[in-house]
Amino acid sequence: MNIQSISAIIFILFMLLFLIIKRKKIDIQKILFFPLLYFAMYRTKLGIKFMERFAKRFSKILKHVGYFAVFIGFAGMLLITYALVKNAFDLFTKPDAVSGAALVLPFEVKGAFYVPFFYWIASIFIIALVHEFAHGIIAKKYNMKIKSSGFAFLGILVPIIPAAFVEPDEKEIVKRPAKEQLSVFAAGPFANILLAFVVVGITALIAAPVSNSIIEADGVLITDFIEGDYPAQKAGIAENEVIKSIDNIKSDYLINFSNILKHKKPGDIISLETDNSTYSITLAENPQNKSKAYLGVYVQQNTKIKPSFIEKYGKYTPMIIIWFMGLLYWLYILNLGIGLFNLAPMGPLDGGRMLLVGLQQFLSKEKAVKYWKNIGFFFLALVLINILFAFIR
Repeated sequence: MNIQSISAIIFILFMLLFLIIKRKKIDIQKILFFPLLYFAMYRTKLGIKFMERFAKRFSKILKHVGYFAVFIGFAGMLLITYALVKNAFDLFTKPDAVSGAALVLPFEVKGAFYVPFFYWIASIFIIALVHEFAHGIIAKKYNMKIKSSGFAFLGILVPIIPAAFVEPDEKEIVKRPAKEQLSVFAAGPFANILLAFVVVGITALIAAPVSNSIIEADGVLITDFIEGDYPAQKAGIAENEVIKSIDNIKSDYLINFSNILKHKKPGDIISLETDNSTYSITLAENPQNKSKAYLGVYVQQNTKIKPSFIEKYGKYTPMIIIWFMGLLYWLYILNLGIGLFNLAPMGPLDGGRMLLVGLQQFLSKEKAVKYWKNIGFFFLALVLINILFAFIR
């Protein structure tokens, strides 16, 4: 068991201990009909004064931001709706289809989207903070009462995923005009999607140039083998070996590796040098194009830290910088994914709440609620299908 998994287990035990110690102040809410699936809330007043000050200072611009968030919210709802329907259809009609929704966990288990623990906990904290503060700030812009803020935990028997929440007065918010309600509901997902694109900008302007000054190409890494009777695995090459050259021509870059093979033909014998050994390999036919040579491997660019950078700044500085660049990657992926998923038209998600407000503008309250529930259960079924297929395929 690696340090990431051990840290994740320790963190879960810490959350469980916190729930036990604070049990008298914890509100446990069961989710649907699953007895062991719950949402635990620890209410505080943290951050509410900051939301009030921020909302007052930027009141005018926040009004327009809220309206734009509503537009993005409904656009995102259409996008996630299409994605969930299409993906569920593909799962039943295409044998190689991949599930479009999965649990995001710091454990490498089948059916879950794995994120290394330290990236996972940092990303979850930032995502939850940005999401909930956005809800609270827009609510305060319209002078809505916020009853509490605090920490929360999604649990399956034991607490697994930490979260945060801001709790506006529900009795008050439903009495407000539709545009105000929609602005509050859309603010959280919009803030996550916006942060994802801010991260892209930071990566392009800062992280990428810094990365180029730290890292250099160092061959082509073999990550896996394609199933079948193909030459690379037959020659005895092992996974995670790094290809250094082919026929004494250096292949430091992935593009060099591809270009060298492009000029080879099936049946050609090559001398392939890795960081472990040198192999004589007879190339096979590409199953997609029999005129092209084929090794039968999955590869990716291998890199190393430039020796000159280590000499100048020491060996720990590049490790820290690379870790933060990895954090930017996960912040982009998770903010965008979680932001869009929150716009799905179902249940207590922000998209579901936006849908209900929208339906009430065109239908009677009874019909709106009826259609809202039916739509919500339909999309909940699609999500559960995606998650189930992720575990069984």
